[in-house]
Formats: sequence, structure tokens, C-alpha cells
Amino acid sequence: MAVNFFFIILNFRLQNLSAILTAALCGIVTADFGSGLVHWGADTWGSVDLPIIGKNFLRPFREHHIDPTSITRHDFIETNGDNFMVTIPFLARMVWDFLALPEEEVQKKFIWNCYVFLLAIFVAMTNQIHKWSHTYFGLPSWVVWLQEHHIILPRRHHRIHHVAPHETYFCITTGWLNWPLEKLHFWTALEYIIEYLTSCKPRADDMKWAQKRT
Repeated sequence: MAVNFFFIILNFRLQNLSAILTAALCGIVTADFGSGLVHWGADTWGSVDLPIIGKNFLRPFREHHIDPTSITRHDFIETNGDNFMVTIPFLARMVWDFLALPEEEVQKKFIWNCYVFLLAIFVAMTNQIHKWSHTYFGLPSWVVWLQEHHIILPRRHHRIHHVAPHETYFCITTGWLNWPLEKLHFWTALEYIIEYLTSCKPRADDMKWAQKRT
């Protein structure tokens, strides 16, 4: 990230500012939608008893509904390691492009790289932002400011998702898309289509598993 940021500053051209800002904004929105899609999928479908993904991927999402503050007891690497690793191939490719391509080609791909860079940063930081949304004491003032101005996921905003049966407000990076997606009934429509095609009921295992824990 640091190396790419250096190259972005080095290749920045003021005349492209509006396109760069638009690309950066689209990267953030894409990260927010991606967080919602993954969150919705893990909350809604599958069983914690499934091999590999059940224990390692689905179970933490289901446990989070029972103990939402458990995430605040994880250190930085445990919280963010997986998300940071996802971004490595894309950021490495960007570094390669900056080093290997001629300046003309670098400028042609510059707007796209700004999009990918902001997307990667917000994907990498999604779990940390989510952790902050469950932290009510000791947050740095700049984090609180970002939450209050809804630049990252606000604490009050995320509480809506934690009302059972946890079927709304899945986006956990900025939360910008939660309201419009709910107005469009996006998740409900997607669940209806999947249930119609597969006969699988959304959140059936989540509720059954949660009841076993109570």
C-alpha cells in the first residue's frame, strides 16, 4: 500500500483530479457493496457444520450475532489479516505496472489504479471498521469523527443489523449502500430468487444453531 501510494503521488496529474476522485469514490462504494455481499452470504446461507468453510468462515459470523463485542477482543492481525491478504495480488500487480510499464501506459491505467487502490484499502480495513463500530470506549477521536460524519460505518447505524433475525443492513465498510439497498429490497429479492431455485430457506441454519447455543 505504501509503495503504491508513493507511485500514485508521483504520477498524479492535476488535470485528472475529477476523474481520480470519481474513481476513488467508486472504489469505496464497491468495497462497501462487497462487504455487504460477503456478510449477507455468510449470515444467510450454509451451515456451520459444513467442512472447512463452516468452521472457519460461517461460524464466526453466526457467533458474532450472539456475542457482538467479541470482535473487540481480537488483536489487529486476527481482526484484519485475512482481508489484507486478499488485497496483496492486486496491489502487487499495481506495483509491477508502475515499475514495468512506460509512462504513457501508466497514465492510461492511472484512473483504474486509483479505483483499485481505494478499493483495496477499504477492503483491507473493513473488519477494523466493523470492530470500531462495536467499540464504545477508548476510540481515537479521529475514528469517532469519521463515524459521526459517516465516512466509515457508524456505531448507531450498525446496530440495526444486530436486531434478530439479522436480515438487513449488511454493508459494514461505510454503510452507505444499506439504505438504498433496503429501499430496493435487494437482499430480499435475492433471497427469494435463491429460495425459489434451490428450495433452501435463508437463515434457517443460523436460527437453529443460535437456539442450540441459548
